[in-house]
Amino acid sequence: MQMSTARSRAPSGSELQVTIKTSRPSGPTAIAVPVTPTADMVDERYRSAALTFLGDTLLIFRRQLKLSLRNPAWVIIGLIQPILYLAFFGPLLARIATGGVMGVSASNPYSFFVPGLLIQLGLFGAAFVGFTIIADWRAGVIERFRVTPVSRMALLAGRVLRDVLTLTVQAIVLVLAGLAFGLRAPLAGVLIGLGFVAVVAVSLAAVSYAVGLVLKSEDALAPLLNMIMVPLMLLSGIMLPMTLGPQWLRDIARATPFGYIINAMRDVFAGRYFNAVVVEGIGVSVGLAVVCLWLAGRAFVTENA
Repeated sequence: MQMSTARSRAPSGSELQVTIKTSRPSGPTAIAVPVTPTADMVDERYRSAALTFLGDTLLIFRRQLKLSLRNPAWVIIGLIQPILYLAFFGPLLARIATGGVMGVSASNPYSFFVPGLLIQLGLFGAAFVGFTIIADWRAGVIERFRVTPVSRMALLAGRVLRDVLTLTVQAIVLVLAGLAFGLRAPLAGVLIGLGFVAVVAVSLAAVSYAVGLVLKSEDALAPLLNMIMVPLMLLSGIMLPMTLGPQWLRDIARATPFGYIINAMRDVFAGRYFNAVVVEGIGVSVGLAVVCLWLAGRAFVTENA
């Protein structure tokens, strides 16, 4: 008598249907036998969704990091602009501070300027990463990922994690350059400031990837980002304190989130950690990150369905 057994996998705790066919003169007969699966019969991907997402995220992160290391030109170019601002605009701000400009310390003007440059680095460094996903979509990389079991959210999280690491390294180099120009700030304040930069990078990188994936066109993405980023930079008080502007301009600036973050960074760079300004900055940055990740996550799941 010949016997063949067919098994199907199922999550642990459910039953498997095993069909045994036996040969008889009148033809094969199917016998259903209930079997309880053991742990080794369960696919590893069904044991923990969190571990699966983490593994997929690290996989995408390593891939994106290797691509960045193969062509580090964009990392260097992204760092040059803030350093040029530091070198060419910083001395002018120092001269202005000696005239008693409200909000700028005459003895340590770079504690005002460097936090603004760090947020500028986060604004432009993270907001323009959407161009890379358009290039991947055009090259068919996104399409190939769609037919794999990789988590759709991991496609976003791995890329964002790479961008956070890149911008954090750039921010550290910018702070070191600021120290060479005369910046004086406590170590705790600098570390908290780097944390703000990382959260801003998460927010803007996630939105940039989502918008890039939806638009799928560099010609549409570039003017859209410039139209949004430049006013945000000017209204956030990165270069000069908003106290110099008229009341109507200050009212508009209060509606932008990055002004609160920059003010909080300037306070921690000055050694003031426990006040309402810092609490506002933390709340705004974390809230912005949550909203941006939620919107970007929905876009990735929808576009990669």
